[in-house]
Amino acid sequence: MTDYGEDPEIEYSELSGPCTQDSVTVEMNIYRIKGSSEGWALEVVDAENNSTTWDDLFATDAAALEEFNKALAEVGIQEFVQFTPTNVH
Repeated sequence: MTDYGEDPEIEYSELSGPCTQDSVTVEMNIYRIKGSSEGWALEVVDAENNSTTWDDLFATDAAALEEFNKALAEVGIQEFVQFTPTNVH
């Protein structure tokens, strides 16, 4: 059995936080492996814990925030919210 050790420690950017638009709030997370120079990941999580994550890493946390703001302006916050279908009887 291979021991991979503990999960890496995650460092969150101070730029992370909630974002509200049109009465909808999502949590915008910018993070990386602590001490890593590989770049910052960008993830948006809706109220039902559904996640949208960008494939590419960003050189800085500010660049990740800029990309989020650009996407928010282009497609709106609803793009990041996934609705669970309800059954109607």
